[in-house]
Amino acid sequence: MNEHSPVWPGGVVDLHIHGVEGFETRSADPDTMLRIAGIQGGAGVSAVLLSIYPGPARAMREQMAAVKTAMARQAPGSRARILGVHLEGPFLNPARCGALDPASFAEAREPVWRELIEGFEEIVRVVTIAPEKEGALGLVRVMAKGGIRVNMGHSDATYAEAEAGFRAGARGITHLFNGMRGFHHREPGIAGFGLLQREVYVEVIGDLVHLRREALELVFRTKDPGRILLVSDAVRATRVSKGTAPRGERGLLGGAMALPAVVEQLIDQDFEEEAVMKAATTNPRAYLES
Repeated sequence: MNEHSPVWPGGVVDLHIHGVEGFETRSADPDTMLRIAGIQGGAGVSAVLLSIYPGPARAMREQMAAVKTAMARQAPGSRARILGVHLEGPFLNPARCGALDPASFAEAREPVWRELIEGFEEIVRVVTIAPEKEGALGLVRVMAKGGIRVNMGHSDATYAEAEAGFRAGARGITHLFNGMRGFHHREPGIAGFGLLQREVYVEVIGDLVHLRREALELVFRTKDPGRILLVSDAVRATRVSKGTAPRGERGLLGGAMALPAVVEQLIDQDFEEEAVMKAATTNPRAYLES
């Protein structure tokens, strides 16, 4: 800790975690989910959404079952408290798959969705979907009506397609700028929509690896400070302290550090402390409760 070490108002909440220190959510073992939460808690995180990778429905259901069991086994007051799951897919655009396996993506059809979440409705808190996929807008309406927070991401959506997703009920964007169409002055795309639409919450991976500092500054200067969500996007190769973001053939594979370390780094880099703190503590709670 340094002279800028923050006092966490209500604790750090990370809405996008796939794993850490050799453990990942691609597991049917509740103990693995508890280990991920425990390691994150030891790094200073108070609560997490465990993010499930896209895959066959059977595998995703096994992983959600493991999370559900882990949540039931957590003692009151545990850190990091598991709040549920974020399904990062499977209704995504292969053209913007990033580090995800496009072979695991699915058609955006309601029967596929119903089969996927049956029995897990109460733990699915956030879903990422590409709004431009055929059938996606109908699914967004179904998800939003069911009380799920819908994020748009891993998407090649134009500005108009992102706006249509918002009208259908999507209220968040998953890791802004990463895994989506780039901003262009004649087609701002989903990233431009996220920056300009005041009601939309935007996730940003704040490790200063996924986004160049100036891009992160653009977010903090443009967005309402109450609508920014700092996330780690931690994966099994992530180390809880400062580190190098893991990379693969298709580029970055996940976050470089735990979220409290991200916050401290940004404050040390002279980002506005109050805005950074809100983005990691009160904003994630507000999004889940909105």
